[in-house]
Amino acid sequence: MRKYQYLLILFLASACGKSQESALPNSLTQVQRDLIQQKVKDYPSNTQVSIAVIKNGEVSFVGLKKKDAETSWVRNHENVFEIGSISKVFTSTLLAKLSIDKKLQLNDNIDQYIETPLKGNPQISLLQLANHTSGLPRLPTNMDPNSNPSNPYKDYGEAQLEFYLSNEIEISETQKGTYLYSNLGLGLLGYILCKIEAQSYESLLQRDIFSHYAMNHSTTDRAKIKNLLISGLDQAGREIPNWDLAAMVGAGGILSSTEDLSKFALAHFDPSNQDLSLTRLSTHTVDHISDIGLSWEIIKRRSGDIWYKHNGRTGGYYAAMIIDVNNKNGLVLLSNISGYSNHTASLDDLSFDLMKSIQNQ
Repeated sequence: MRKYQYLLILFLASACGKSQESALPNSLTQVQRDLIQQKVKDYPSNTQVSIAVIKNGEVSFVGLKKKDAETSWVRNHENVFEIGSISKVFTSTLLAKLSIDKKLQLNDNIDQYIETPLKGNPQISLLQLANHTSGLPRLPTNMDPNSNPSNPYKDYGEAQLEFYLSNEIEISETQKGTYLYSNLGLGLLGYILCKIEAQSYESLLQRDIFSHYAMNHSTTDRAKIKNLLISGLDQAGREIPNWDLAAMVGAGGILSSTEDLSKFALAHFDPSNQDLSLTRLSTHTVDHISDIGLSWEIIKRRSGDIWYKHNGRTGGYYAAMIIDVNNKNGLVLLSNISGYSNHTASLDDLSFDLMKSIQNQ
């Protein structure tokens, strides 16, 4: 009997050892491991960071978890996080798909597709919503995010958006045509695309993007992925409710994993995906180092490399995504650190430093 107990103990120890070993980032360089560990050690307890490193079209996953003062490598590439404003890239991808399918033109004015009359009859194109040159403010004037700071968009539904369009919308002629980042603009774009197709935003995502690229854990519906969801943390490191984006879902309502987002990144390396290629075309010059595509920030590196970047912030999460199509490199970083904590700057730095390390391998 003791012999069998001894063998069982050896088997369990071996299984645990293999599980632990599988979480180690053996495919990453020591520089990359050190970069990640150096940043995460200062984050709050219960922080998780999930990273996909893409080099020459090959993907490696690594995860790190902080518990009290200890950090450990974990396998969390299938776990789901809020991705915040990276959702804007997906909204613009839906726009690109409908454009390629000849269901609309990018320069069409938005009043062609909605029944709600626009106060003052401003001329705003679909393209201007996608590249932040519409002149719309960051948020609609009839929305008060401080009224529900733990879930600021929850009560802003279609009725409130339509009231804003009919009664309060104003476009500054001095700001129109210049780059002015607007959650309202991409939320409105998502709303319009749903009206055009007579489908929900979730249905459009599943039909045109998620199912096409086998992004099986990506959704706007938390009920679908509740067993995979990592809880978000507020600025003090306490668990915080997830955000509900309501009518503004196109600006930041998607949940996803590093595994799924790496599939989306790899799809950009395939030139046959015309809708993705369209999102990366420059549509507006911001300054000497940055252009804007359809939501993507296009970064012109001194090396001559072109990076396409977007990040995202919600109350309990920070996310970043960078791809270099020409070299087939990329970086996806998801975390449950509040997008409004003092740690987000170091996450910005980490995503850029990791991307540079990938380029230099």
